[in-house]
Amino acid sequence: MPNRTIAEAPAPETGAGAPASLHQYSSTYGYSAAGSEATPPVEAPVGSRRSTRGWLISAGVVLPVLLFAAWWTISALALVPEHRLPSPASVLEAAVELGSNGTLLTHIAISTQRVLIGFAAGSLIGLALGALVGLSKWGSAFLSPTVGAFRAVPSLAWVPLLVLYVGINEDSKVALIAIGALFPVYTTVAGALRHVDAHLVELGRAYGLSRWELLTQVQLPAVVPSIVSGLRLALAQAWLFLVAAELIASSMGLGFLLVDSQNNGRVDRMFLTIILLGILGKTTDALIGLLEKYLLKRWS
Repeated sequence: MPNRTIAEAPAPETGAGAPASLHQYSSTYGYSAAGSEATPPVEAPVGSRRSTRGWLISAGVVLPVLLFAAWWTISALALVPEHRLPSPASVLEAAVELGSNGTLLTHIAISTQRVLIGFAAGSLIGLALGALVGLSKWGSAFLSPTVGAFRAVPSLAWVPLLVLYVGINEDSKVALIAIGALFPVYTTVAGALRHVDAHLVELGRAYGLSRWELLTQVQLPAVVPSIVSGLRLALAQAWLFLVAAELIASSMGLGFLLVDSQNNGRVDRMFLTIILLGILGKTTDALIGLLEKYLLKRWS
């Protein structure tokens, strides 16, 4: 790595508002985009990228197909009783039965809305707390022990308090999901910001960047991969907390459908609900993956 000193003459400003040499310096550490003098990255041929993407998609389909084949075979040979392992046909019939009157779509829409609202609220709070703890020694000293203790509380332990203070309504369900989404984002952001390269931060200060400019132009771009990882964990946690949230006097939603099916002995609907939760969780995770590509393109 070439030697650089803070006493170097200021470089011309780039379009992003930070000095060009700061971008070049941060690129040396692998954190942000290189300046105008940096060598552009060499991209793989389009055909090669498409071939690789197609191979990855095909590989990802193999295991679900094998699982479905095993499920169908076990059901067809009656190796497991129907009341314990329903056949794929009976699960499909349950989906058609619930979908014919619009009930299934209503369950899906309500649960998805709860998850997305709770995920957004919890992620924003987690990002703010993580930034405060990761960037401030005083913030870390005052907040880390308490937030760490709250993080250790099981999800179901929050249900009685939310019912008592928020009430048996939609707000309590969204609040529980937000609690589940908060802690993964807080943990990853706080830990990542503590380990941003000190030389990069010092160089930004030498160029006269304010605390806000330093956060938005240097520190946050440096931890984009960690933020996205935290968001993915938070989204998975939000779907996990959904079932607990819909135990709070719910009459609609996939969590309610799962518990109601268990109480009524409808194993086919239980399998259907679990499959839908997996599909919805993977779909929303793929959307976070698109956000990751945009952020990395914007700040890489």
